[in-house]
Amino acid sequence: MQRLMGLDYGDKTIGIALSDELGWTAQGLEVIRRTTLERDFARIREIIDQYSVSELVVGLPKNMNNTIGPRGEICIEFAQSLQQALQMPVHLWDERLTTASAQRTLLEADVSRKKRKQVIDKMAAALILQGYMDSKSKR
Repeated sequence: MQRLMGLDYGDKTIGIALSDELGWTAQGLEVIRRTTLERDFARIREIIDQYSVSELVVGLPKNMNNTIGPRGEICIEFAQSLQQALQMPVHLWDERLTTASAQRTLLEADVSRKKRKQVIDKMAAALILQGYMDSKSKR
């Protein structure tokens, strides 16, 4: 089985997570500091090639009433651009409350504010990817 990659697309960063080879667990990998779309895509492509990633999962921030706001529209555009540029399947996954959940987990683990800032995005990406994989395993 090939790996999946989860992406938490933000204004300044992109959190990256990968599944294990069996597709059971997701682990945060890194955080890309956004520069240009071309450079961001180039780094994503490097990771895809390095880990033999077959599909991407992009977090879709929905409103609590299940509507899609401006931030969601930006993520949809990003996912479509990724799909065109990389020519591979890209899935959108409801990411409501994943960053809040990641924040709460890090607070409970007593991780310092500085350290939390460094890992929050890749942890959110891991939660997005894990949610997607869990939904697929139940089918």
